[in-house]
Amino acid sequence: GASKTGKVGLFELARGGILFLDEIGELPLNLQVKLLRALQDKEIMRVGGVEPIKVECRIIAGTNRNLMEMIDKGQFRLDLYYRLNVIPIMVPPLRERQEDIPVLMNYFINVFNEKYGMKKRLDNSVYNCLVEYSWPGNVRELENLMERLVVTSINNIITIKDLPANIENGSAQTEEDKRLIPLRQAVENTERELLENAFTRYRSSYQVARVLEVNQSTVVRKAQKYGIKH
Repeated sequence: GASKTGKVGLFELARGGILFLDEIGELPLNLQVKLLRALQDKEIMRVGGVEPIKVECRIIAGTNRNLMEMIDKGQFRLDLYYRLNVIPIMVPPLRERQEDIPVLMNYFINVFNEKYGMKKRLDNSVYNCLVEYSWPGNVRELENLMERLVVTSINNIITIKDLPANIENGSAQTEEDKRLIPLRQAVENTERELLENAFTRYRSSYQVARVLEVNQSTVVRKAQKYGIKH
């Protein structure tokens, strides 16, 4: 909705577009009724308003809660569930998407390097360790960890010693128990380590390309992919 001063609300801002409703399972029952009415009638009433306002937008709702269990407990409306559950998309937890973990690590490291004016990089051992971690907090836990490492690590290269004890211990395995990692991930880990070592010794992408015997454009592209500053 909108404020009494006439500020446009989210439904009006999303008119003709897409409105993302995150953590829909946390919505109180009284607000679920209002949301259902807005979806059914395609109109809203501003706070303090007297005339309904027509709105039409696509809705994407997200939650990590089991809505069917909440319905059984009377915590979520069945009619709202079916109104929202037109095209369900199930996103597996991060622990089941190991190939996504290094990509997300690189992304968040770059984001927080830029935010804090840092030039931190991750040692290869950190990638191997975090791929084996169970990530009960999913992507948000990974994001928070990357920010913590950028801010608190002393050296520019973040090593396994910089990890919190619970994560380091939670991913520890014996050699017999250690799982094989996907071939693509192993190749990417090797590429990243080679490029990091090469850029430590040589100043330019041209020199690195000569040493690694690849095109300079390949070096530049992969350096960008892995967030390697040069």
